Amino acid sequence: MDIKEYIQLVFSDYTLRTITLGTAILGAVCGMLGSFAVLRKQSLLGDAISHAALPGIAIAFLITGAKDSNTLLIGALISGLIGTFWIRGIITKTHLKSDTALGLILSLFFGFGMLLLTYIQKQPNANQAGLDKYLFGQAATLLESDVWMMAIVTGICLLIMLLFWKEFKILLFDADYTKTLGFNTKIIDILITSFIVLAIVLGLQTVGVVLMSAMLLAPAAAARQWTNSLAVMVFLAAVFGAFSGVFGTAISASQNNLSTGPVIVLVAGVFVIFSFIFSPSRGLLFKQIRFIKNRRDLQLHKTLAFMYNIAETHEDISHPHAIRILNNFQGYTKGTLQKLVEKDYVKLNGNLWSLTDLGFKTAANLYNQQTRNNE
Repeated sequence: MDIKEYIQLVFSDYTLRTITLGTAILGAVCGMLGSFAVLRKQSLLGDAISHAALPGIAIAFLITGAKDSNTLLIGALISGLIGTFWIRGIITKTHLKSDTALGLILSLFFGFGMLLLTYIQKQPNANQAGLDKYLFGQAATLLESDVWMMAIVTGICLLIMLLFWKEFKILLFDADYTKTLGFNTKIIDILITSFIVLAIVLGLQTVGVVLMSAMLLAPAAAARQWTNSLAVMVFLAAVFGAFSGVFGTAISASQNNLSTGPVIVLVAGVFVIFSFIFSPSRGLLFKQIRFIKNRRDLQLHKTLAFMYNIAETHEDISHPHAIRILNNFQGYTKGTLQKLVEKDYVKLNGNLWSLTDLGFKTAANLYNQQTRNNE
């Protein structure tokens, strides 16, 4: 299936259109809310919440005996919120650090959830088949009602974010200053965390418990590489998340036996890798380019400083004796020398090179600046 066929199917095929819209909306809301988790250094929070939601799904099924997705997700939401508040309680009431609390709740709730799933699978009830889809997700089961639910939740998240943008931003970067301004930081923190839990619960059906944290963090991590602005980061994370959902769905639909959830996560990972390498401010490629440039500039300055030390002891910087001393200096490369020629700091005469008046003045300024810095 090529791109044109896929686009045509999106508009004509109900199932593919539903999955594409659902994954795009899910990616956008996860990217937006994941930005706050990344900047607050709570990257493990998404993993803990998604695993903590599993017992809620199992308990909701045991109580109702039905696989109604809305009922199961309500159970997941309650379980996820309980796990989140337990994490907060452990951090505030004990001396344990956040990573310990997150790891503890993650393993405890996930182990309990797996125990309940095993118990359910052994029951003489055919209705329990398919509950394991919440482990790794199954986007093909998305319904139009699920997409509408995602859209409504995303709209509410966006509205709350716009209304409390100033409070969220201040809390994110300076919690103590937020308190001095009279804001209730606990309520703001609970509000952010609750929406993160809600976004994770919405994604369980599509991506699953195991991979949901990657859906929350990968778009935000990619967006962080491109900007220092919170607003731009949130926007880029939403865009990266939405495109991850669309491209992941397209790749999964074009191939046989490819699960949509893992493919979406892999596409999000590609965005992260691309951002780590090619972003102008933090990318590895541009860092290496700047490093090489700085090293060349350092070589140029060292060469000029050496020239100055020689030239200042000679009245005539074009004298053959001065030129001979300069040409015995080996602390330069051909590239550095060519740069000096291009800047008119040095002139070449065959294989011999000498300092120009402009080069001498520039070297003197560099030398005096280094002297002042050393003092």
